[in-house]
Amino acid sequence: MGKDKKTPITIDGTEYQYEDLSQEQQALFNHCVDLDRKISNAQFNLDQLMVGKEAFITRLNQSLAEEPKVDEAE
Repeated sequence: MGKDKKTPITIDGTEYQYEDLSQEQQALFNHCVDLDRKISNAQFNLDQLMVGKEAFITRLNQSLAEEPKVDEAE
């Protein structure tokens, strides 16, 4: 059989082989990867929410502009 392939990972600019890390180090690395994914998803969701809010504000402003002005003197 061929050699076992190792998975290179980079942490703070230094390359390591994932399989050479201790179980604790692998778990910590996996947490970091998972948190990066969650942060990315949260940013994606935030972007959607911000665009949605802008759309509602635009629609509200358009609606207010179409409304006849009420004379305050009446």
